[in-house]
Amino acid sequence: MQDGFGVGEAAIKVAIVHDWLVTEGGAEKVLHQLLHLFPDADIFSLVDFLDEERRAKVLFGKRARTSFIQHLPLAKTHFRHYLPLFPKAIESLDLESYDLILSSSWAFAKGVRKEPYQKHLCYCHTPIRYAWDMMEEYTAALSWPKRSMVRYVLKKIRQWDRDTSQRVDRFVANSTFVAKRIARYYGRQSEVIHPPVEVEKFGFWPKKEEFYLTLSRLVPYKKTRIIVEAFNKMPDKRLIVIGDGEELHTLQKIAKSNVAIMGYRPDEVVVEYMQKAKAFVYAALEDFGIVMAEALCCGTPVIAYKEGGAKDIVQEGCGVLFDTQTPQAIIEAVERFEATAFDHKNIAGIARLRFDPARFRSAIAQAVEELHG
Repeated sequence: MQDGFGVGEAAIKVAIVHDWLVTEGGAEKVLHQLLHLFPDADIFSLVDFLDEERRAKVLFGKRARTSFIQHLPLAKTHFRHYLPLFPKAIESLDLESYDLILSSSWAFAKGVRKEPYQKHLCYCHTPIRYAWDMMEEYTAALSWPKRSMVRYVLKKIRQWDRDTSQRVDRFVANSTFVAKRIARYYGRQSEVIHPPVEVEKFGFWPKKEEFYLTLSRLVPYKKTRIIVEAFNKMPDKRLIVIGDGEELHTLQKIAKSNVAIMGYRPDEVVVEYMQKAKAFVYAALEDFGIVMAEALCCGTPVIAYKEGGAKDIVQEGCGVLFDTQTPQAIIEAVERFEATAFDHKNIAGIARLRFDPARFRSAIAQAVEELHG
C-alpha cells in the first residue's frame, strides 16, 4: 500500500473521526498523518475551532463535519461544559456512506455508530482517563455537590464507553501501557503502533551542553514540581523548565538559582534547547509521552518515570528510568545518568527509525488492509 491508496481493486470511502479540534497536540499529529495516508477522507469531530494556521498545518486546510455541540452557546470557549452531551453528539454523526471508519480517539470518537457493512479501526490514544483510573484525581478539587454530580456523569460515561467499545472492529494502541488499559476496561486486544515524530524538525545535534531540560504543561499531574525540587537539592546542576500552566508562578517562587523557569517558548526555541540539553527529564505518567521520543530524535538521552509510555520509548542505552515520582528518585537517576556514557548519534538513529512518520503510515496501512482487505 502507498499513501492515498485503495483497498483491493476499488478505492474505499474513508471517514476519519477525531474527538475535537481546538489545538495542535500529539493526537492532532496522528490525525495529520492519517490524512496524509487518506487525503480524500472526510473528517468528523464533535467541534472544530482550529484557527486557519493550524487548519492548514494539521488538516491540509480541510474542515471537519461537526456535531450539534459546535452550534451551542459559548461552545467555542466552553465546549467541555457540554460533556454529558458528548456521547449523544458523537452518535449523531452520519457515517452511513463510508466503507471505513478510522477514529483517532482519547475520549469519545470511538463511540460513533456504524453499520454492519462498515469496518471501524480505532487508533486509541487512551480510554477516557477521567472516567476510568484518573477520575479521583480529576474531581478531587471540586466542591462536594459538584464532585458528586460530575462523578455521576462520569459513571454513566464509563458504562457508555465500555458498551461502545464493541462497535470497534480493530483497536490499535499508541503504547503497551494503553494496550493493557484497553484490555482491562474494554476486554479487547490491540496491537501497538507508536505515534510519529516530526523527525526533520527534531534533528540530531551532537554537541550537548551542561544543562538538563524538562518541557510540559505546568499542571499538577505532569509532576514538574518534583523535578524542580530535585534540582533545588543539586545546586551544581542546571535545569531549564519550559512550559506554561497553573503551576508557573508557584515553580518560579520555589526555584533556586540553578533552575530557570522560562514559561512558554516558541517551537524553534524548544527544539534548540532539546537538541543541546545534556538530558531530558520527565516525571509524569503518560499514555505515550511523545516529547520523550522527540528528545531522543535529537540524540538527547531521557531520564523518566518508569511507567506508562516511557517503558516503550526509553530503551536500554537511551536513558535512565526511575521507579517513584519523588525528588530523591530523580536525584539518584541523575547520578546514574552521569555515571553512564551515551552514544548520542546512536540514540538519534534508533529513535528516528522507530518514530518516523512513514513507518507509522505503513503500519496503519497494513492494519487497514488486514481489516478491510
